[in-house]
Amino acid sequence: MSDVVLTEKRDRVLLITINRPAARNAIDNDVADGLLAAQRQLDEDRDLSVGVLCGAGGAFCSGMDLKAFARVGFPKALAAVLFESTTKPVIAAVEGYAFAGGLELALSCDIVVAARDAVFAVAEAKVGLVAIGGALIRLPRTMPYGQVMEMALTGDPISAQDAHRHGLVTRLTEPGESVPAALELAARIARNAPLSLAATKRLVQDAQGRTEPEFWEHQKAVARPALRSKDAKEGPRAFAEKRDPQWSGE
Repeated sequence: MSDVVLTEKRDRVLLITINRPAARNAIDNDVADGLLAAQRQLDEDRDLSVGVLCGAGGAFCSGMDLKAFARVGFPKALAAVLFESTTKPVIAAVEGYAFAGGLELALSCDIVVAARDAVFAVAEAKVGLVAIGGALIRLPRTMPYGQVMEMALTGDPISAQDAHRHGLVTRLTEPGESVPAALELAARIARNAPLSLAATKRLVQDAQGRTEPEFWEHQKAVARPALRSKDAKEGPRAFAEKRDPQWSGE
């Protein structure tokens, strides 16, 4: 793993840290490669159930490293990071800036926990670019049309409180507390059955754009492996025996 992206296993949770604090964790090729490697580690390790993504030094991510972009262009691995979602839930823990590509990283996660003094911006238009990393697709799913337009066309930031009010942020914390709060939430999620988590994440993602009859059929196919798994027997058995379930992921 690159030293600009650090990973740490905490029981069934993988803490992923963008580690370029001097550059406010801006994304260059090395960061994009490191994030993709961390994403694959999370997906492939059967002992991991949830990821938490954060930034070092009091900032989440200030977006793309524009100096690196001017030299070598768009980081090759970044599209995969932003659009090839892991099968496992990921929580963004946002301190400070989540601007441009940094906001899009947060939006690629399933849940966003943010410090009250964090700020979010679709800032690409200010430097002659366009937000093609997911902001213009994902923001309208949670925020009103006019608010998204104002953010994207002005490039001006909004506060964590406004982001929370519009549904972009699900939990607010005191400054410096977003990572502990995200880890606590991740640990609670990780207590649940891995196959159930994966099926639930996929179904929530797939619900948009389908009619109810279409979704019912789709739901059967996605849920079937979890419902026929060993864990589907272990859960009710553990409940009846008044003990914690021992999940196998099978």
